Amino acid sequence: MKVLFIGDIVGKIGRQAVKNLLPNLVSRYKIDIVIANGENAAGGFGINEKTASELFSYGIHIITTGNHVWDKKEVIPYLAKENRILRPLNYPAGIPGVGSIIFNTSNNKKFAVMNVSGRIFMNTLDCPFRTSRAELEKLRGSAKIIIIDFHAEATSEKIAFGYYMDGQVSAVIGTHTHVQTADEKILPGGTAYITDVGMTGPSVSIIGIEKEQIIERFLSHMPRKFEVAGGKGMLSAVVIEIDEDSGKATAIQRLQLTNP
Repeated sequence: MKVLFIGDIVGKIGRQAVKNLLPNLVSRYKIDIVIANGENAAGGFGINEKTASELFSYGIHIITTGNHVWDKKEVIPYLAKENRILRPLNYPAGIPGVGSIIFNTSNNKKFAVMNVSGRIFMNTLDCPFRTSRAELEKLRGSAKIIIIDFHAEATSEKIAFGYYMDGQVSAVIGTHTHVQTADEKILPGGTAYITDVGMTGPSVSIIGIEKEQIIERFLSHMPRKFEVAGGKGMLSAVVIEIDEDSGKATAIQRLQLTNP
C-alpha cells in the first residue's frame, strides 16, 4: 500500500496547491490513500465544513488537525458527525469528534489513522504516549496498517514518540511547525518516521503568514492580526510504502513541490 501524507494545509493557496498537484501525485506514485493535516485550511486558522468538503472533493480521504481545530466555532457540530476529520485523541473525554478512524480502501483493505497532540510548548492535554498506546490496543485487531499524525512543537518529543511507537505502527508523521525536516527514515522496528512533514501553503511566507507581519511582531512584541500570505503555493508531503501483510513500512520519500 502507498500512502501520501500532505503537510499542514494553509488557507486558499494551500487548498489550490492540493487541487492542482494532487491528481498527478496520485497517478505518478500510485497512491492508495491520501491523508492531510487541514487544521489551518480555512483562512489560515482552523477548518470548517466548507473547506473540509472542498478538500475531500480533491481526493483526500482523511483530514487530521491539531491545536487550531476549534478556531472556527462552527466546526464543533460538524466534527460531531464527520468522522473523516480527526481531532487530537488526547483531549478530555466527552469532547466532540474522534481521534482515530478505521477506514476501508477502494479494494477493501483496512487501515487506521490516529491524531495525537504533543504537550511541550502546546496546550496541556492527556499524555500522548499513554493515550496512544491504549488506543492502539483497540485498533490493532481491526487494522494492521496504522498511521499516526503526531502534532507537536518540540523535536525531542516527536523523536521520542517515534521510537516509543516503533514497531507498533506503520508510520509516525510529525506536523505543526510548518517547516519540513530532512530526517525521514524507517526506524529499526519498521515504522516510517519524519519529525515534520512541512506546510502546504504560500511559499514566500513565514509558516504561511505574511512575512512583514511576523517580522514586525518580533521587533515590536505588540499583538496584531496575522494574515495568510499571497503569491505562489507549495505542497509538502511524504510518500510511504507499507507492506500490507506485516503493516511495516518499507520506504518513505519526502516531497516538496511548487504550485505553478
